[in-house]
Formats: sequence, structure tokens, C-alpha cells
Amino acid sequence: MATRAKRGKSKQPAAGKAGAAAPPLNIVVVGHVDHGKSTVIGRLFHDTGSLPEGKLEAITEMCRSRGMPFEWAFVMDSLKAERDQGITIDAAHIPFRSQTRPYMLIDAPGHHEFIKNMITGAASADAALLVVDVEEGVRENTRRHGYLLNMLGISQLAVAVSKMDRVGFERDRFDKVASELKSYLGDLGFDAERVTVIPVSGRDGDNIANPSERMAWYKGPMVIAALDAFMASPPLTDLPLRFAVQDVYKFDTRRIIAGQLETGRLAVGDEIEFSPAGKTARVKAIEAWHTPKPKSAAAGQPAGITLDQQIFIERGQIGSHVGAAPMLTDTFRARLFWLGRRPLKTGNRYRLRLATAEYPVRVETVERVIDIDNLATSAADEVGRHAVAEVVLASRGLMALDPFTANRKTGRFVLVEDTDIVGGGLVDMRGFENLRGRFAIKSSNIVRREHPIELADRWRANGHKSAIIWLTGLPGAGKSTLAFGLEQVLFRKGMHAYVLDGDNIRHELSADLSFSPADRAENIRRVGQTAGVFARAGVIAISSFISPYRADRDRARTVAPELFHEVYLSADIAVCEKRDPKGLYAKARRGEIKDFTGVSAPYEEPVAPELNIDTGKLTVEESLDALVEYVQRVVALNR
Repeated sequence: MATRAKRGKSKQPAAGKAGAAAPPLNIVVVGHVDHGKSTVIGRLFHDTGSLPEGKLEAITEMCRSRGMPFEWAFVMDSLKAERDQGITIDAAHIPFRSQTRPYMLIDAPGHHEFIKNMITGAASADAALLVVDVEEGVRENTRRHGYLLNMLGISQLAVAVSKMDRVGFERDRFDKVASELKSYLGDLGFDAERVTVIPVSGRDGDNIANPSERMAWYKGPMVIAALDAFMASPPLTDLPLRFAVQDVYKFDTRRIIAGQLETGRLAVGDEIEFSPAGKTARVKAIEAWHTPKPKSAAAGQPAGITLDQQIFIERGQIGSHVGAAPMLTDTFRARLFWLGRRPLKTGNRYRLRLATAEYPVRVETVERVIDIDNLATSAADEVGRHAVAEVVLASRGLMALDPFTANRKTGRFVLVEDTDIVGGGLVDMRGFENLRGRFAIKSSNIVRREHPIELADRWRANGHKSAIIWLTGLPGAGKSTLAFGLEQVLFRKGMHAYVLDGDNIRHELSADLSFSPADRAENIRRVGQTAGVFARAGVIAISSFISPYRADRDRARTVAPELFHEVYLSADIAVCEKRDPKGLYAKARRGEIKDFTGVSAPYEEPVAPELNIDTGKLTVEESLDALVEYVQRVVALNR
């Protein structure tokens, strides 16, 4: 018999205990605005006996007070703004269960203005239910939703063709919509034969949990049966360890590395490699508050760990088991959905967020733009709002990531412009090299030898500690002037110091390098290693380099983090350009110098330098006094 809506308790039996121990299956429900998605969900909750006690009565009273008919959509559209506008604004996560197993149902927005929330909701789903209005058929947003589900790697899909009551439950109309849907989904890459298309009436409950006599011609499963047929995704614990570092906290003598286990398992004693830094250490302990320390942790859990040695780790690093690390790359192909109001164009720069990391990236090329209506592709130099494209993104330094097909957690990202999320996409590494091997030690039959002279003994012999004093700032900020001035002062005081200057190094150690972002990074890597050698020899190494990228400076810090001191000469560009001691700004403005920092290439200011000297406001003498005072203090033996 047809299951007509009743304003009372559900006639369906309560969910049984089968599958009580199983984790919930994440189902995202998507559909064009006004296609009846929220109504189908509300009826699904009612007909499976999943509504909380009193919820039906509360909605009935709310509708009565508003002078409107009972509306099943209000089960999900609980925000006042959504009730008033009749659209779903944000993705809601609500648990329910069938007689077979538990679910986490994700109600994703259908309106194109809220498409980024739909992507967020779908990104964590195991399967999807697509709702399509039988009267309107396959609309633009329906095609867009189908494409995005496929793009996000969701292969399990069922379709509810809604509002069958409005076409008199006609089979011909349903067959036409179902055929169009299956054809489009098949072209996308879905297994069309395995996509169940179900005629439903959300208002009356036809074919939601029980068969409808008014559509006796339909012999397939109900909506709830189609959901029960979905397979659970492999548990995240079965994937390689990906521990996303959120921050590092210092308590007493401990440095606790806090983060989220995105995938895999972690145990005390495991040897962990942090990428892209390449540092390794063993897990000494997994910390806990007011409870016994656990011996292990698993995917989905936050964790704070301490290591058996002090290594420099920062937010954004990815911890993995040695031998099962993520890929390292500075370039990859992205399958991208664009949300920005301004088009994405070749050459544009954005910030890419992946797990807890943030990388500055540049759009190298727009390979193709996909027409979601007919899936035709075209060449273009830009991507408009709500368009889908394949683009190549390049970063200034190495990024730690996985192809989306290997790990969803570390294979998807968002792009940020100013403070707005303007795009989201998936990592595709086909045709791009894993650069991890490039930074491995390639020489064989070598053994690192430890120096028999302790660093503390060198300090006592020299009468002071060693350090890396890393001066950074725009061209013309005064780096070389202060570096050589500092060296002279320290030398007169009988201290061992030496300047590594940008121009000098470019004539010697880095004579083979250009000023491209990649060569800039290699130059700073070489200087960082050289400064580390000086510091381990007991010398105060004074580094005078623009070093415009934070990632490069942070990588230099990892060479000897306990000895590294970042000094930011913070004169602004107007002051530096007015000085222009070498005439370089003028040449850059005329286009005679490519990739000149501050003009045609960016400078990323330090976030938390050990010392900040505003050389635009202080005289050379005042700046040098501040620098000398700081250095003498940090290298004093009694410190």
C-alpha cells in the first residue's frame, strides 16, 4: 500500500541491533535547489524510526504557527535562515540507522552559491544519494553535482527521482529522466549499470523505506535498501601513517608535537620521518592529560607526541613511517573546481592549504577546462567561477602530499586568495616525478663520522658559544652593511665570526645558480648547510641573504635549530628603493632584472623572528648596536 504521511509516530519498527559495532557509513545527499532533497531526507528519517522523540510534533507545531502545511524538509533545514529562504545553506551531519547498520548522513547544499559547502560535505563521504526533480529533469546543477562527486572519488551512487506525485507517478516520465541520468553518469566514469535510480515521493514516503502501490511497475530497491547495499570504504587505519603537525608546545623539558592522525597508526617506538623537512626520530611517548599515556593512536585521533631527539618540526609537516612517506614535489596537476569571483588565470598566485600545511603556489598552466554539460574540453588561459579544470600548480619549495587516488586526506586541497577559499581540488601526480629521491644521500659506502671534540669544548676554548645569525630583508634593507659591521665588532672583541654574504656566495659556492625560485631555494640550502658547518666548528656564522621565502629560511633553521637566530631587517620597500645602493630597483622597474624581490618576485616576512630591527627608522649605528647587543647576549657562555 502507499505510505501516506501521518502526523504521529512512525509505523516503522525501531532499528535492530545488527551491525551495532560497525562504524557509520558516510552518505552525502546532494541535489539542485528545490528538487526535494531535504524532504526526501526528512521522510527517510521518519520512515526508518530515526527521528528523535518529539521532533515530529515540534515541526508540526512550528508549521502550524507559521500558517503553512507540514514540511518534511524542516527535519534537516534547522537554521532559521534556511527555513525562511527554503534552501539549505550549510552541510549538516546527522546520524541515523537502518535495521542493518548506522549512518552519518550529510545534507549538502544544492544552490550554486553554496557549492563550496557541498564540496566540503562530499569530501568525507563513502557514497552519495543524488536527488533529481522528475519534472525538471537533469539541470545544470545536477550535472555539476554528478561531476563533483566523480571528481571527489565517490564511485557508489544512488539516485532518487523525486516528486513523482506531481506527474501522476507516470513511468514514461521517470524512464526518460533515468535514461538521461545514466547516460551522463556513464560518460563521467560511473558504472551506470550499478547506479540504482529510484522513483520516489518524499512528501508521501513512496519508495523511501516501503514500496508504493502507486508505482507497482517499479521492481527495484527502496532508497533505504539502496543505501544498505553500499560498501564501507577501507578503514583509514589501513592506509600509511599520515600525522599532520598542527603545532609544537614546550612544557618543562618536553617539546610536544601536536597533530591529527589523518590515516594509519602510530605507536611508541616507531621511527617517524617528517616531510618535507626529511628529519627522522623515534616516538618517545604519546602524551595525555590526567590519564595514563597510551602506547598507540589511530586514524581520526588527535595526538601529542615527544621524540627521542630534538629536531626542528613545525606546523604543516607530515609525519610518516620511514619507508612509507608521502611524495615530495614542487609541481603537480590539480583537478580543480573554481569558486572565486575573479577568474583563475595562468600566472596567478594563491596559498594552497593541504592538511595543516600552507604553501604559496603559482598557476603554471591551465591545461583544459571541462564543460560539465557535455564533458567537452577546451584550451583556455583562465577558469571562470563554478567551472571545472585541470591546471598545473607550482610551489616555491617542496610540498608533502599524496595522489588523491592513494590517500584522500593528503590528496585534496583548497586554494586561498586573501582570506577567501576560492577553489578546491585533488592532487594528480601522473607525469610528475617524486622528488624525494633527489634529496636523499646518493653516495654509497659512506659513514658519517662524529667529531671527537665536543661543541661545548670548542665554546670554552673560544670563550663564547657559536650561532647562526641569519639576516633577512628586502634588497637595500642593510643586510651586508650590518653583517660586516657585526663581524668587525666581534673580531675586535676576540670572538670567532665570519660573514656568508649573498653576493660573495654567488661568486663562489653558488656560481652555477640563477635567481629562479628553484635555484634560490638551492642557494639557501647550500648556505644553510655551510652555516651549520661553521656553527658546529664553534664559529658565529653571520648569514646575509634576502632569502625571500619562509620555507627556505625554515629549512635552513633545521640544520641547527638550537643555534639559529633569525634577524629581520624590516625596512619597507619605499625606504629600500630610495636607497637602491646598487641601482637594482631601477633596473627591475625597467624590466632589465627578472624575478627581483620586492618588484617582480615576492618577499615573505618572518612570522616570529628572534630579533626585528627596523633599519628604515634607526640609523646604521643604532641598528648595529641593537644587533651587537643581541648577539653578545645569545653567545655568552653564562647564558
